[in-house]
Amino acid sequence: MPPAGNRPLSRSQPLTVALAFAQRDAIDEMEASRMLSEFRAFLLKTNALALAIGVIIGVALGSVVTSLVNDIIMPPIGVVLGGVDFPALKIVLKAAVGGVATTEVAIRYGTFVNSIITFVIVAFVVFTIGRKFIKEAPVAPSKACPFCREANAADASKCRACTSAI
Repeated sequence: MPPAGNRPLSRSQPLTVALAFAQRDAIDEMEASRMLSEFRAFLLKTNALALAIGVIIGVALGSVVTSLVNDIIMPPIGVVLGGVDFPALKIVLKAAVGGVATTEVAIRYGTFVNSIITFVIVAFVVFTIGRKFIKEAPVAPSKACPFCREANAADASKCRACTSAI
């Protein structure tokens, strides 16, 4: 007799196996469709889509603002301050060995100043865009329960906390 896992199939078993695979495939398709619709509802119900769009725009805006700071804002500021090149400002902790610049250990505070200015500009732009386009939802009218003082919808007939008639 063959081992349990290698038993020959009876006449009805191939059909049963085929039906089981077809049923499993149909369930997988329904589950995938349900998951896709749940994901779509999640994106539309929450602010996840707005967040994703904001991140993408923020990344694109970051390179523009970095160029604005490094190429347009900082050179005139450097000229006004006596020809200062901000990215070159540093405190050398250990001089370069053998003239190789990569062996130098330094605190590059000029680059840090550029990064702070870039951050302030990006934060201001994001704040301005957010204030312009994101409006708070109006507060729904409500009425207080005379017994427990719980806020309820204006058209409610019973209190949601104490179930008293309003």
